[in-house]
Amino acid sequence: MTGAENNEDGQMCNSFSVSVHNCYFFFPSKENPSPSLRKDRADTVIIGGGCVGVSLAYHLAKAGLKDVILLEKSELTAGSTWHAAGLTTYFHPGINLKKIHAYSIKLYEKLEEETGQAVGFHQPGSIRIASTPTRVDEFKYQMTRAGWHPTEQYLITPEKVQELFPLLNMDMVLAGLYNPGDGHIDPYSLTMALAAGARKYGAQLNYPVQVTNLNPRSDGTWEVETPLGVIQAKRIVNTAGFWAREIGKMIGLQHPLIPVHHQYVVTATIPEVKALKRELPVIRDLEGSYYLRQERDGLLFGPYESEKKMKLQDSWVTNGVPPGFGKELFESDLDRIMEHIEAAMEMVPVLKQADIINTIAGPITYSPDILPMVGPHQGVRNYWVAIGFGYGIIHAGGIGKYLSDWILEGEPPFDLIELDPNRYGKWTTTEYTAAKARESYGFNNIVGYPKEERFAGRPTERAGALYDLLKSKCSMGFHAGWEQPHWFYKPGDETGYKPSFRRTNWFDPVGREYKQVMEKVGVIDLSPFGKFKVKGTDSVKLLDHLFANVVPKVGTTNISHMLTPRGKVYAELTVSQLYPGEFMLITGSGSELHDLRWIEEEIVRGGYKVEIENVTDEMGVLGVAGPYARQVLQKLTAEDLSDVSFKFLQSKHLKLSDIAVTAIRISYTGELGWELYHRKEDSVALYSAIMEAGQKEGIDNFGTYALNALRLEKGFRAWGAEMNCDTNPLEAGLEYFVKLNKPADFIGKQTLKQIKEKGLKRRLVYLTLETDDVDPEGNESVWHKGKVIGNTTSGSFSFSAQRSLAFAYVPTELSKVGQKLEVELLGKNYSATVIQEPLVLTEPTRMRLQRKGESPKI
Repeated sequence: MTGAENNEDGQMCNSFSVSVHNCYFFFPSKENPSPSLRKDRADTVIIGGGCVGVSLAYHLAKAGLKDVILLEKSELTAGSTWHAAGLTTYFHPGINLKKIHAYSIKLYEKLEEETGQAVGFHQPGSIRIASTPTRVDEFKYQMTRAGWHPTEQYLITPEKVQELFPLLNMDMVLAGLYNPGDGHIDPYSLTMALAAGARKYGAQLNYPVQVTNLNPRSDGTWEVETPLGVIQAKRIVNTAGFWAREIGKMIGLQHPLIPVHHQYVVTATIPEVKALKRELPVIRDLEGSYYLRQERDGLLFGPYESEKKMKLQDSWVTNGVPPGFGKELFESDLDRIMEHIEAAMEMVPVLKQADIINTIAGPITYSPDILPMVGPHQGVRNYWVAIGFGYGIIHAGGIGKYLSDWILEGEPPFDLIELDPNRYGKWTTTEYTAAKARESYGFNNIVGYPKEERFAGRPTERAGALYDLLKSKCSMGFHAGWEQPHWFYKPGDETGYKPSFRRTNWFDPVGREYKQVMEKVGVIDLSPFGKFKVKGTDSVKLLDHLFANVVPKVGTTNISHMLTPRGKVYAELTVSQLYPGEFMLITGSGSELHDLRWIEEEIVRGGYKVEIENVTDEMGVLGVAGPYARQVLQKLTAEDLSDVSFKFLQSKHLKLSDIAVTAIRISYTGELGWELYHRKEDSVALYSAIMEAGQKEGIDNFGTYALNALRLEKGFRAWGAEMNCDTNPLEAGLEYFVKLNKPADFIGKQTLKQIKEKGLKRRLVYLTLETDDVDPEGNESVWHKGKVIGNTTSGSFSFSAQRSLAFAYVPTELSKVGQKLEVELLGKNYSATVIQEPLVLTEPTRMRLQRKGESPKI
């Protein structure tokens, strides 16, 4: 491949293409800029006129929302939109992100007809290339998650790959993952079509109008300052792309975003391409780490460099985006992408003789984990974001619709917690963001294993008090900035992170830890839990309204669920009333700010006189579980821990080895156990005292993998798997925790009564599977009589039954005990049976049955 000349400005121009790969000055805006405000009040002000912001304006206006104003500082598509390669794909490993992709594509297919604006949409399909056996496994892994989605996706043979893309070097192809509806779209034309639609339905798009300041008012509304005047808005949505940090800084937020230099090249006409009868599908060569598609009679090729070679525009993070930057480009650097060019020439030999006539190097905004941040932001009322889009074109349509629905209806249409802006906190430093953005960009096409761990930027300042003590003894997992042991090493174990689609080096150690908890006593670090304290005059009233369960009495604890108005499970928390009117709420590590935002908004909405304090970082938590848990802890306290004095689901303040703890008799293992809440600075001393006290009982550590196996055997549901904003508590089997007859009108109560009256269409069932060296982990397709009828939600190996175990959603008529089904794992269907849950009774249940003289199953 040979290079082309730069133009006078040092930018590469592509004067032959009808798409956006031309330099911007070939595209005078067809829209008439409107640098006047015309209104000083709005329901929603959208800041940023890229494809995401314009899509949101279009969807809000189309849904009937009046007074939608979009403000763009220069012109529509400035920033990352105009120079994007415009790829569209149905594929995504995230289950619900597939819905975002699918909506976008279906919207783009009909947008021209609706708005009268051409969008330049090509749908030749796309093929991901597998050139190693591990990639073939990955494709099978992805296919098992495709069966219960309506979008077309196929695992195809090398022969089919060659038929669809005859220019490939077939010596390198073992299989392909084919999405027939994929393709590419012209981002400029797409944005202009969405803009035309937004105006058609009444939205006002103003540019060039720069937002100079944001002032929150006491009633939750905003004053949006511009050089042309002030707009008072009910809510603001930051869709400002690589300017999003500047917008966030106006209100004291440090959004973890960083611009990445992304390059792609366009070739001149290639005779072999020109001779083809139909457009080539988009190719993604995962080992070569690049995408390649047809651009007129040539090819467009875009690589993702390694984390060492790729380039960040970190000066924009420290010094801000240069004033006036809009449709400029960075200087290209072909040397940086040479290894990818060579890989592409080997895979697509016609590239060897092709001339490069255009090189684009533009900014794309990355979040630490490459996923965007979408939704309302915790700690700031009526401030929403849709920022950090590494793939803004394919996300724009679906995110516009998703956010519009959420804004108008008060809850998201489906669960996308992986995009929650509140997944990041104060621990997310600029250094962490840069390290993770490098890793995420460099790992763009890395094999996507189950239980994946990535190690850049770790540990954070939040790592946890026990991190230094335990890090050499275990394989750590990353949980919202914390480091938490997944499993522990013993002499003879193969240590370290060894990812696989099959059972790997952690399998036998997890079995050992399972046995430790079932037969002796184990200790687990649970410090990553989100922890809130609630107190005040209206605390009981607030919690009675928030939760579907009753409010626990003083000194007791229960499991409670916050539901959405539509009766979906927004969150699951452990609620303890420590003193009259003073509560401690505990949630999972990934849900901390997600749940806190919901509670804070409800406090404001209802005018409740309460204080809520987030004490997550101040408190450590140790779990002690197993038949000898009581014996070990009793050595450290004068408090009577007997079953009579300290019952299941009781909470007490006591001292263990002179360390103050709040002890709750509860364990996610289902065995005899306590969770011990304490000051984080006491964690090492408390842990050491417990380990020392338990020497005679054979005490040892266990990690979250064993915890997962233990909770599954007991039939415990997990939020984010068995229940979330896609499920209601009745179909999830949570009736015990939902008190429809309690006097308080809790959120979702009326809807839930209607759901119960109508009857359920599907239910969560408990399955055992006959597998070999692979276990379910969730989101696999469930089959019956040759059709996909449901999906698993989580799974693991049961060390009690010595077979695989899973939860799954299936139609009600297939939910009876004894029903035979099949679960697809790595391209093979394994027989499964619906069984009575739980597989293993919990310790409190076993004790109750023993007292009655019955012989419980373990």
